[in-house]
Amino acid sequence: MRLIFMGTPDFATALLKEIVARGHEVVAVYTQPPRPAGRGLSEKKSSVHLYAERLGLPVRAPKTLRDAQEQQAFAELNADVAVVAAYGLLLPQSILDAPKYGCLNLHGSLLPRWRGAAPIQRAIMAGDSETGVMVMKMDAGLDTGPVALTARTPIPPDMTAGELHDSMAAQGGPLMAQALDLLARDELVFTPQSDAGACYAQKIDKAEGHIDWRGPAIGLHNQIRGLSPFPGAFFEADLGRGVERVKVLRTRVEDGDGAPGVALDAAGLIACGAGALRLLRVQRAGKGEMAFEEFARGRPLTRGATLA
Repeated sequence: MRLIFMGTPDFATALLKEIVARGHEVVAVYTQPPRPAGRGLSEKKSSVHLYAERLGLPVRAPKTLRDAQEQQAFAELNADVAVVAAYGLLLPQSILDAPKYGCLNLHGSLLPRWRGAAPIQRAIMAGDSETGVMVMKMDAGLDTGPVALTARTPIPPDMTAGELHDSMAAQGGPLMAQALDLLARDELVFTPQSDAGACYAQKIDKAEGHIDWRGPAIGLHNQIRGLSPFPGAFFEADLGRGVERVKVLRTRVEDGDGAPGVALDAAGLIACGAGALRLLRVQRAGKGEMAFEEFARGRPLTRGATLA
């Protein structure tokens, strides 16, 4: 089919790869404009932008689609369909209506649960045991359009957001490819969403990463894995060389009793409001991810130490 692709992060790049491999004609790739990143704050292109350029696909990165000229340029592409995945900009009604068959979105949750910006992270942080990817037709609401296809996936109790992201990205490409095949034959059937059980996956704020050890161990475990690897949950402690911020990337729930935030041994067992967490993988500022044992060789966390 003749299509427009709209996406920004790695999750969307996996879908673009699948679409190109299936032989569809991608007449334009829309992605978010380059943003300042890194210590030098040099502008960095999105994952989708870089991949599209490698393939020689035309890339457009407008700051908004509300401009009349941008909407006209979009319509003049005469696309059969627009495929959208984690694009990051609101699509005005004129954009939604421009392609012959409208805009299909690949969304990373079991709608209507977790409509919005961060469905993968929110599902884990809430302790959900299952999620999925869905192909839906976009309308003026926030992820409220009718759904055509679904692929479900379990969320094991120790899976991180990064691991779930990769699993769902691998599912999403073939699912959207199937939807496009059905659409080309006029056989893609949509079912309206119910609003029962609807909830919203608000964008992750970095401030949510601070670990409050007064919470129950299972809740903190879900917070940590839901924010792993990015932006990462963290604690602060004076480990002998001044107060440091340490990112926690993987933990295990264990039995333990003590004042919240206090180390119960020297091997990373931290008391919580109920139960305890074993620190398994951590990351110091400016360093790479490491096992807790490696971290402790340079920054011993002695029994009785207090984390904030």
